[in-house]
Amino acid sequence: MSESYWPIGVYFAAIILLTATMLVVSYFLGQRHHDRATGDPFESGIVSEGTARARISAKFYLVAMFFVIFDLESVFVFAWAVGTRELGWSGYFEMLMFIGILVAALVYLWRVGALDWSPKEKQAAAGKRRA
Repeated sequence: MSESYWPIGVYFAAIILLTATMLVVSYFLGQRHHDRATGDPFESGIVSEGTARARISAKFYLVAMFFVIFDLESVFVFAWAVGTRELGWSGYFEMLMFIGILVAALVYLWRVGALDWSPKEKQAAAGKRRA
């Protein structure tokens, strides 16, 4: 039984050897930076500006959620495109309905103003011009 484990042992030894080699080579060939911000965490040598407690508009998170939702839908469309021959016409009409629902959701979000980033004053002025 122990004979079947030797390939995994060789694999782990190769990983450790490769990792050690990369660390040693990068230590000797790498550049040395002694800038003021090099030791700061998460800044990668770039001098930070402002505070980390900056306030972000809630609309940013709303748009990020819309992006994730519609990006996920593109995965379903791609999977459908791969299997379109096996699915036939019924699969085509189901995907047509799926995309129709996505377009209806996008139109709804657009009409509600969820995708509008302009300040309230500009929205009010635009509303007066439309009326």
